[in-house]
Amino acid sequence: MGSEDKDHHRKDWSSAGESNGKQSQQHQRLSNKFLTLPTILTLGRVAAVPLLISTFYVDSWWGTTATTSIFIAAAITDWLDGYIARKMRLGSAFGAFLDPVADKLMVAATLVLLCTRPLDIGIFGQVPWLLTVPAIAIIGREITMSAVREWAASQDTKLLEAVAVNNLGKWKTATQMTALTILLAARDSSLGGPGIFVATGVALLYISAGLAVWSLVVYMSKIWRVLLK
Repeated sequence: MGSEDKDHHRKDWSSAGESNGKQSQQHQRLSNKFLTLPTILTLGRVAAVPLLISTFYVDSWWGTTATTSIFIAAAITDWLDGYIARKMRLGSAFGAFLDPVADKLMVAATLVLLCTRPLDIGIFGQVPWLLTVPAIAIIGREITMSAVREWAASQDTKLLEAVAVNNLGKWKTATQMTALTILLAARDSSLGGPGIFVATGVALLYISAGLAVWSLVVYMSKIWRVLLK
């Protein structure tokens, strides 16, 4: 009986050891999945938002350069993290959640900054709401879509498919990033012909706002059709 008890205890300890080993391996896999390269790049974009705000209010040539460079780097990593996640199969649920949050934080912060400190060009004095209107349209659309996607995720698969990112949303993002980059860079007085830069940036921003509202209407119409079935 003594030897049987010892063997039984050995098996229990062995089973416990194997169980702990499996749990440790699972925890390690989850940790690795949590901190993938795309997720690290996305976290970097979130951390860059305070830097963007700080450099924007620096009254020096390097402040404008730093602000524009931070925004361009964020735009590049926005594309890069998605590319790496697809090619290397490093996608994760946390990364999928954090990526749009990082994008919205960066874009919203930039729009608010540009509205609070518009460029020193005559047209902004004559039309002070020139940047405010598209900024409200873009930010309002993003808030609405975030709420709609969260609601759709709690419903069924068809609704979730109806709010999946489409080509219209991609064009909206591309024009939006280009417009904001131009408007940030136009703050550099050393650039020749700032009026042309500003006009191009403002035009692209209004196009982006139009695409944002249009895409919202498209998403809502898809949801409506699903609900009517």
